[in-house]
Amino acid sequence: MFADLVLSGMRPTGSLHLGHYHGVLKNWVQMQHEFECLFFVADWHALTTHYDTPQVIEQSVWDMVIDWLAAGVDPAHATLFIQSKVPEHAELHLLLSMITPLGWLERVPTYKDQQEKLSEKDLSTYGFLGYPLLQSADILIYRATQVPVGEDQVPHIEFTREIARRFNHIYGREVGFEEKAAAAVKKLGSKKAKLYNELRDRYQEQGDDEALESAKSLLDEQQSLSHGDRERLFGYLEGGGKMILSEPQAMLTAASKMPGLDGQKMSKSYNNTITLREDEASLTKKIRTMPTDPARIRRTDAGNPDKCPVWQLHQVYSNEQTKQWAMQGCKSAGIGCIECKQPVIDAVLEEQRPMRERAQVYLDDPTLVRNIIADGCEKARKRAAETMRDVREAMGLSYT
Repeated sequence: MFADLVLSGMRPTGSLHLGHYHGVLKNWVQMQHEFECLFFVADWHALTTHYDTPQVIEQSVWDMVIDWLAAGVDPAHATLFIQSKVPEHAELHLLLSMITPLGWLERVPTYKDQQEKLSEKDLSTYGFLGYPLLQSADILIYRATQVPVGEDQVPHIEFTREIARRFNHIYGREVGFEEKAAAAVKKLGSKKAKLYNELRDRYQEQGDDEALESAKSLLDEQQSLSHGDRERLFGYLEGGGKMILSEPQAMLTAASKMPGLDGQKMSKSYNNTITLREDEASLTKKIRTMPTDPARIRRTDAGNPDKCPVWQLHQVYSNEQTKQWAMQGCKSAGIGCIECKQPVIDAVLEEQRPMRERAQVYLDDPTLVRNIIADGCEKARKRAAETMRDVREAMGLSYT
């Protein structure tokens, strides 16, 4: 069992392109071998901005999962599921909305940014305002410890941490908590119990942050503790109540440096993408017709690679030797633009070849994809149900 649980999702709003691969999927493929990972299709999130075109979402879901599998995401190493197939996300979102101050949602930086960027859509909706809280529910329902995000999404993780803290503060006052926590300490064994108590005293009496971290590490190592006892001991350590929802950490990922066909960032809105499983003839045509340095009007004109979008693709796909060849050839007019583009075409095709082969298996037998998702949804629901049991009990909704 991995100590860290990573959760990440993607909205199904169209074909995935190489920007998604270099920005997200390559990270997922690596992380699935280092952590326990849950990757989900965020179809409810897609509805926050595409509520009037649901057909885009439906068509995209299965294609996107095939793209994930094509990129190397392995259901043997990661749990893949669809958000709306785990209704506990919605239940936790609803219950968290009871305690979420409106001002917290309005101050999330992406709220106004997205409204301005998508000004052609009416986003003055309850769903759009509340999407950071739905995101929080997605994370908290699995007690995820790590959430891979770019810089712009860090405020969302901080918001999630604040929500968890507020929930624990309001509902973490378990009846008989002190007695249950003291009993849980004894389960550590005399030596570790003594160390835990010493570290707890040092933190609570002297504010010693190192003692707090040491005590947390001690608890992380205890495999035999039940989840309830573990959360009681974390809460007891910091002088609070039972930690019902755990606070996640943002796992910062590098921004994708994948340029589009026009030199801008690769994005569907710029119409400059190469899809993950682009047809070979289409891909070749797209790169061959890419704009180049406008100063190179004739084959004999020297060019400047820094003014050419093709050079940016060389930065991603070419080795040093090829880059030197392209730079020298461009500046001296020793090679033409079509010649310069060929190594990039070859490299992208080489990258996509195994993707196409992996995808073909699922295109030939769509039931394989359905089965992977059905299995993943079942695993996700099992985890989510455990959290919801604790949440309902804390909020007086268990009725047992």
